Amino acid sequence: MKTNVKNAGAAKTHEGGLSTATLTAAQELRRTVMCCMLFEDSFYESGVSSTDRMKELLKKTSFEDAAQIAIDAREKMKLRHVPLFLVRELLRNHSGRKVGDLVARVIQRPDELSELLALYWKDGKDQPLPSQLKIGLARALKKFNEYSIGKYINRDASVKIRDVLFLSHAKPKDDEQAALFKRITDNTVATPDTWEVELSSGAGKKAAFERLMGENKLGALALLRNLRGMLEAGVSEDVIRDALGKMKVDRVLPFRFIAAARYAPRLEDALELAMFRCLAETPKLGGKTALMIDHSGSMRGVVSAKSEISRFDAAAAVAMILRETTDRCRVFTFAEDCIEVPPRRGFAMVQAVQAVINPVATKLGKAVKHVYAEFPECDRIIVITDEQSQDRPQHPQGHGYIVNVAGYRNGIGYGPWVTIDGWSESIVEYIRENEEPNTQIN
Repeated sequence: MKTNVKNAGAAKTHEGGLSTATLTAAQELRRTVMCCMLFEDSFYESGVSSTDRMKELLKKTSFEDAAQIAIDAREKMKLRHVPLFLVRELLRNHSGRKVGDLVARVIQRPDELSELLALYWKDGKDQPLPSQLKIGLARALKKFNEYSIGKYINRDASVKIRDVLFLSHAKPKDDEQAALFKRITDNTVATPDTWEVELSSGAGKKAAFERLMGENKLGALALLRNLRGMLEAGVSEDVIRDALGKMKVDRVLPFRFIAAARYAPRLEDALELAMFRCLAETPKLGGKTALMIDHSGSMRGVVSAKSEISRFDAAAAVAMILRETTDRCRVFTFAEDCIEVPPRRGFAMVQAVQAVINPVATKLGKAVKHVYAEFPECDRIIVITDEQSQDRPQHPQGHGYIVNVAGYRNGIGYGPWVTIDGWSESIVEYIRENEEPNTQIN
């Protein structure tokens, strides 16, 4: 094979485009983590290859950087399993109080206590538990009350919250917590009043859902996931719309609304309003924005083998948010060609993107050139993509952002472009901070 060729050893994307080769280990780790559904395959890579890559990158990343990535993944990107995976690896390679502090901070739901312990023992229970894992688990366990523990307790799991209590030697902070720990030990934790318990008891679905919504006991995710079931059970559409208008949306990933609308299209308008409600107080990004949405073939891959949400769905959700939080915005979609989308908002914008372009190969470089020709006065370009392009874009004229919705090792971002890995509404604040005078986010 001929090797004396230009760029013969350069890293490439899965579509053959030259990749940026200047990432630090911390940057590459962040890139992989923020779009990772742990152990799940993506369009181009297996879950095994991504987790193996994270292990290797962690060895080259400082504890402080890795810990911050785990915290951001849990608190900003609202991921659950991959932050626990990072914590596990850090526990195996680091000691000291900061590791225990990280365990306590990353665990934010009671089921994550036993999940972390199960993950630590994934390769066998013969591994002794580090003292900092016990300390972190004990501190985390003390954060939760009986309702939250009862809600997530799983008596059929291989590792139970009861095991966490025994192994961590958690000390109760008061008499009330001491009594709770005794009930955990005796397997007598009170069963909470949740929709799962209500429906499993044999109660009629219609009455159960209406009562839980009326008492504000149905969480946002449960509400979104059960819309179709509610409608089929005969729950009043007015009652559902009222619940959507009142639900808390601060911990709901934007693409969840797209999934909900797919199964309950007649509630799309209410879902759209709920999605944008949390943005009502967000100051808009000033200037003129060109928003580019990747609609190539690889974007059709699902974010997780257990999910029906595609990379495009995630990109579309981010695009809807950015469309709402930019002052003057023109929207383009691209694959092999690039086309401007009619000025639409919300779900109508997504439908317009899907209607105007055929999802084939990716040519981002060609698309950026087209956008600058059509919209030369734009102050910023924001590209939402999996970065698996055949060509690399030119240097941005002004601000340029690539929002990466996949965790592939190689991509065409970074360098003169600011790359944002993952998807959430925090992207808007990230861009605002980057454009503050005398500020540049690397």
